[in-house]
Amino acid sequence: MIKRISKYFNTTPLTILFILFLSSAVYSHCEIPCGIYNDSLRVTMIKEHINTIEKSMKQINLLSQESTINYNQIVRWVTNKEEHAKKIQDVVSQYFLHQRIKLTTYNSDKYGQYITNLTLLHQLSVYTMKTKQSTDLDIINKLNKTISSFEESYFHQH
Repeated sequence: MIKRISKYFNTTPLTILFILFLSSAVYSHCEIPCGIYNDSLRVTMIKEHINTIEKSMKQINLLSQESTINYNQIVRWVTNKEEHAKKIQDVVSQYFLHQRIKLTTYNSDKYGQYITNLTLLHQLSVYTMKTKQSTDLDIINKLNKTISSFEESYFHQH
């Protein structure tokens, strides 16, 4: 199959494999000790996803109240809401929990900070899950407060 693709694009099979490999490598941040991190960017991304989920919820609620319900548009907004919730969960889990929050022993000076950060990240994950189940805008308020608390806690530490 790669040979057919390479003939179509007039390139070598090795080039096609390289492009496929590179596209998957660019898709997400690695879990190898590369040392390339941008914590503030990740927090900004989470905030943007929260805003998108909020807009999606408002659109779903608005479209659901119309006399002629446009189910296609509602489904599109629900899908959008789900995708952005998943992106928050990925950043919380794959980036912060897996790579940035360092394991700390119970008797360490940093243990309280460790527990605070874990608690706030868990709250972000749970509230994000709840946005998938509802269009309750109160959850958005909880998400915004939690990401602000995490930002204050995490960056105070760093």
